[in-house]
Amino acid sequence: MAVTWRATLGGVCAALTIAGASARADEPPTNPIGEWRVARGVATVRVVDCNGQYWGVIASEQTPGTDTKNPDPALRGRPTLGMPILLQMTPSRANEWSGSIYNAEDGRIYAGSISLVGPDTLQVKGCVLGILCGGENWTRVAAAPESAGGASSQSAPAKPGARDPSQARAQVSPQAQSADDICSGLVGLPRSPH
Repeated sequence: MAVTWRATLGGVCAALTIAGASARADEPPTNPIGEWRVARGVATVRVVDCNGQYWGVIASEQTPGTDTKNPDPALRGRPTLGMPILLQMTPSRANEWSGSIYNAEDGRIYAGSISLVGPDTLQVKGCVLGILCGGENWTRVAAAPESAGGASSQSAPAKPGARDPSQARAQVSPQAQSADDICSGLVGLPRSPH
């Protein structure tokens, strides 16, 4: 079985994120906006601000995947590229945001948080039932020239229209979309964290 970017945190939760593109070069970032490479380097997640909430979508993946564990059988064939996994992250402390994390490994949504532990390091934590928690550190991705063709997957996911934001899909690669386009592709409300 091929190893995927969806490896779970602590064997249970998956999480990804991105940090502060808006900060000046001499100041540390104060928000998670940007693109982050997951710990094993097999995917990146782009974090955007959607009306005061941070959302993270799969921006690139080493091996294209599908959401085979989704509880809705109609969505099990949807591409993971462009899929939201960090949901409704809002401030909880200085440089920390709490919300939900969609785990494509089991098709469930868990309570989670993201925090900036350095200018180029984002820590992602997820918890099952509030007790089994795990975390990983992600690394900021340097901005690439727009004309650069990378190793990221460029297949276009299907059109949005799912019942909850973890099931929304982008029409083009999230790397090529504006934050407004990503936010407008988020549909409905997420299920309660487990």
